[in-house]
Amino acid sequence: MQSKEFFKALEMVAEERNLEKEKILEIMSRGILNAYKKIHATADNARVEFNEDKNEIMLYADLLVVKDPEHAGEISLEDAKEHRKTAKIGDIITLKESPKDFGRIAASSAKQILTQGLKQLERERIYEIFKEREGEMINTEIVSVNKDFVTLDMGHGLETSLPRKELLRSDNARVEERLKVYITKVEMTPKGPKVFVSRTDRNLVKRLIEQVCPEIMDGTVEIMGIARDPGERTKVAVYSHDENVDPVGSVVGYKGNRIREVLDALQGEKIDVYEWSKDPSELILNALEPAKVVAINPDKKRKSAIVIVNDKDYTAAIGSKGQNAKLAALSSGWKVDVKSISEAKEEGLRYRRIDNEA
Repeated sequence: MQSKEFFKALEMVAEERNLEKEKILEIMSRGILNAYKKIHATADNARVEFNEDKNEIMLYADLLVVKDPEHAGEISLEDAKEHRKTAKIGDIITLKESPKDFGRIAASSAKQILTQGLKQLERERIYEIFKEREGEMINTEIVSVNKDFVTLDMGHGLETSLPRKELLRSDNARVEERLKVYITKVEMTPKGPKVFVSRTDRNLVKRLIEQVCPEIMDGTVEIMGIARDPGERTKVAVYSHDENVDPVGSVVGYKGNRIREVLDALQGEKIDVYEWSKDPSELILNALEPAKVVAINPDKKRKSAIVIVNDKDYTAAIGSKGQNAKLAALSSGWKVDVKSISEAKEEGLRYRRIDNEA
């Protein structure tokens, strides 16, 4: 069957939906074979071939020549001789059929398979696009809001629901507002691809910083640790592999221009950026900034440290609800136990004051 229109439409569908022509032809082939089966009870003996150069769609069926056909895929000797005069019982004769000769019901079935197949192909394509972006950040737009979820336009014709618990308290959950989210997981479900996103994941901050800091992207500066209390505060430990490059300055930027972009995307969440160090005392001292530390007793085997501060600085050192000490510990990878000088004396702790006491 010649069909210039079909191959022209094939090109358009493949381009508009960004699908591979070969996969569309595979679906079309299944539809034609299904239509053939509705007429002949089997399609196991049939095959479809497409010739784009000649704009041809061809269906071939291999039939077994028998005296009296009883099963699908068989042809009588008399009928076989009409196609090949030398045919004899036991031969396999190949007939060429035209899909345009199929009945209305069979043609409708073929169309349905093609429609469903194209839909599945699009689902698979969208799944692959977002699966590759799993663990990455994406810019989205809010398209609808209710009391439990906000619905986000992810692009590529896909929407996803973000639970309000995954939003920051300061987020403006209004239609047409844009939100940067972190893709935590991508799954294929019976209804199509499902993308799970978050605004509270600590890796969102990491991706935002990477976006504004070329030194991180080229490997000069590395994020060694990150801890987050979503919507409130984040601590980030950074290290420079080049002694001439200031890691903290690279992230913060001139007059804070780089970190300001991150803060804007997080609706004002506070971010402490400090320098990671191989020296435990220096690392913990930096991690607890802006707290004023008197002494640090590190235990390298247990990766834990007792930190001594002035009595008046104790509350500031641990932070509201212990936030500063908790984030310092999580971002540095060290367990931190903050004690006031009074507590240290009561417990009989020995310590040596650090040289750079503020």
